[in-house]
Amino acid sequence: MVPRHIAIIMDGNGRWAQNRGLPRVQGHEAGAESVRSVVEACAKLGVKQLTLYAFSSENWKRPKLEVTALMTQLKRFLHQERETMLRNSIRLVIIGQIERLPASLRDDLLETCRISAQNKGLTLCVALNYGGRQEIVDACKAIATKARSGALQPDDIDENTIAAHLYQPDMPDPDLVIRTGGEMRVSNFLLWQLSYSELYVTDLLWPDFREPDLMLAIDAYKARERRFGGVDTGVETQEASTPKKTSRRG
Repeated sequence: MVPRHIAIIMDGNGRWAQNRGLPRVQGHEAGAESVRSVVEACAKLGVKQLTLYAFSSENWKRPKLEVTALMTQLKRFLHQERETMLRNSIRLVIIGQIERLPASLRDDLLETCRISAQNKGLTLCVALNYGGRQEIVDACKAIATKARSGALQPDDIDENTIAAHLYQPDMPDPDLVIRTGGEMRVSNFLLWQLSYSELYVTDLLWPDFREPDLMLAIDAYKARERRFGGVDTGVETQEASTPKKTSRRG
């Protein structure tokens, strides 16, 4: 079965560029092609949601020139792909504290979210200025405000209450989380939602990741038995596989 929700930590743009003696900015530009490939593949496969970790709340620590270039690249990509998204009934959702983003980029993002809100195909969720801990903090603040006003009783607060106050309340938990670049960590990404997600780490850097690599990850996912804290039903499970970068990428 194809995962309903795939989330990707897109890591390795800077290293990809440095390995080629290029400015880090060109790695982000190359990574945009991987985004196109993966979005197209997920839409074709019938994946319901694809969530991309595009810019974390910690990424502001990077050189100012790189951050500015990345914001410009995001705006350009949005302009280039908006018509394609609408034509293919892709719904755009943004999660994160977008107030800090440049006003022109923020306005473009919100407008694209608005005009695509009724689309019924793939939901493309982009995490921008996002941190998993902060998302939980913001949810708790919203719940506390309701409890203080009497709109919500503390004894009624449960997991569903918290989930309903996250940035995208209708987000299904990710079935498969893919991380490129070989690092074995989740980097403050969807901390509430990935409790039972299957993790897949590849050494491929994000600009080298394409549809065939996505299919390898999905095949590995299909080979696993998801128990959600239950017992083994007798079906052999498979450890996470970590494919290496191949010579076909150069």
